[in-house]
Amino acid sequence: MPANSVYDRDEKVIRDLDRPSDLAYPTLLGRLRGLGLTTGTVLSKEYLYGIFGTRATYRWEPFPLLPVTDHAPDLATMDATLATIDSVDPNLVFVNLGDCDRAGHGDLTGTTLQVARRAALASADTQVGRLVDRLKQTGRWSQSVLVVLADQSMDWSRPDRLISLAPVFDADPLLTGRVTIAQNGGADLLYWTGRAGRCSEAVARMRTLARQVPGVLAVHDPAKLRLGAEAGDLVAYCRAGWRFSDPAPFSNPIPGNHGHPATQPIPFFIAGGSPLVRCRFASSVSTRTLDVAPTVGRVFGLGAPRGGYDGHSRL
Repeated sequence: MPANSVYDRDEKVIRDLDRPSDLAYPTLLGRLRGLGLTTGTVLSKEYLYGIFGTRATYRWEPFPLLPVTDHAPDLATMDATLATIDSVDPNLVFVNLGDCDRAGHGDLTGTTLQVARRAALASADTQVGRLVDRLKQTGRWSQSVLVVLADQSMDWSRPDRLISLAPVFDADPLLTGRVTIAQNGGADLLYWTGRAGRCSEAVARMRTLARQVPGVLAVHDPAKLRLGAEAGDLVAYCRAGWRFSDPAPFSNPIPGNHGHPATQPIPFFIAGGSPLVRCRFASSVSTRTLDVAPTVGRVFGLGAPRGGYDGHSRL
């Protein structure tokens, strides 16, 4: 999804994607648990803890939660990860370290020095090192496959490069008061809330107006991005160095954002002592988060679920 929030047409409110029912596709956690294997989730962000629900055999509720960011520091998250491995030794553990993401969003030096993000990255490297050390110390490394990646990269915008589509739509007689927007900085999800009979006309008008706004990169039909109805009637992406701020210019004060093409590249590392891991192998092939499930699935000998994977195994 290009955002962590959507417009709920039934409830007529913008809400976070944090309910277990929001994750509709079969997960590796659920599939492995169905085979009698044990799984664990150690997730630093409160909304991730909510959306994964009780799918894992063991789960850690993030604590302590920092104010504003609603995430647990990486030190606490890795402490919980090591404790989970030591106490119950799940076959699969899904860990989310949130400091890099949260620091990157608010890093005012992001376009130049990137001070806060680099400090968080150094900390995350230390925490991953602790995990590797524990696996080696306990003899688990020889049977382990460790996948380390980011869910997206980050783009930074200047204060004068804000995009607000709400005022543009409100100035149009057809659209005024009949469009709702959910934004995450890099993308705007646009929802027509007027009469169904005028939806096609309104969506065409929204597309035309949005394309004319400085800083807008492209406007897409969600279906062509393989997104569901929750993603709205149109998805607008911003250009690199810009950010969406809707419904008002002060709605999104953070300089670091994602969800648009500029933030698609990610690091993707595979390590471990398992024979499945090829040593000293590097590739310039572009990877995506969609590659995680088929990669981890191959570790456990799982075939593709019904309908197949969108990504590819990187083993």
